[in-house]
Amino acid sequence: MSQCARVNGSCKRCEGELPFEFTMAFQPIVDLSLAKIVTYEALVRGMQGESAWSVISQVTDDLLYRFDQACRVKAIEMASALGMQTDLSINFLPNAVYEPEACIQATLEVSRRVGWPTNRLVFEITETERVRDRQHLCNIIHAYRSMGFKTALDDFGNGYANLDLPTDLTPDKLKIDRELVMHCDSDYRRQALLNATISLAQELNMVLIAEGVETREEALWLARAGIVRQQGFYFAKPAINSLGNDISALLAGLKSEVHSGLGAVNERG
Repeated sequence: MSQCARVNGSCKRCEGELPFEFTMAFQPIVDLSLAKIVTYEALVRGMQGESAWSVISQVTDDLLYRFDQACRVKAIEMASALGMQTDLSINFLPNAVYEPEACIQATLEVSRRVGWPTNRLVFEITETERVRDRQHLCNIIHAYRSMGFKTALDDFGNGYANLDLPTDLTPDKLKIDRELVMHCDSDYRRQALLNATISLAQELNMVLIAEGVETREEALWLARAGIVRQQGFYFAKPAINSLGNDISALLAGLKSEVHSGLGAVNERG
């Protein structure tokens, strides 16, 4: 990794205009035990709602640092303007962070400017399979935690690339990939892997979030197994420049159904 380019409070690598525009969509992360939205994840989109890939495919190596910084700033500015009252989760690329204390300055500045508390920021670590320097990633997590941020490891369980990461890293949250979540209500092999992951998270004091929940049956099985924080199309698709529709009635119904199901299990036991 090349040397940090920050000099006298500015960084020629991170600052400046991008040669393209983008916006953000927001998708809720819910807690079924509370029947409420606890976090929104900010997701890159094109100005007319085009896919994340349509934007990311324009990011060259020379623009990587600048794009990462621009995403953080835009997500916080938009979340504040939309009146978001929950935590805000922002994806970041470890390879776009040279020195955590230096590369976080734009994030801190925009947070101060719009009045966004740093303890309501969650940084999701993505593309971990491309990180060759594991110690660098550990340093980022430790530095962010010392500044009051929370961290999450994204796509946990997707293939084999990141299954060993919790041996070295200490994120606050593990986001379980859709690959393990789909059909979990009927697939006993996935159930076994998810139960093992629940035990792992309890031992390591990490909060689990199930990604890619697409059916009511998946949501209920996960919640009854102990994974109450969930995200996916079943609850809401990412909403462009918006926090989406009210899903409070859906969440209240699920909470009641989760508890009734647990009661039935206890009675049989």
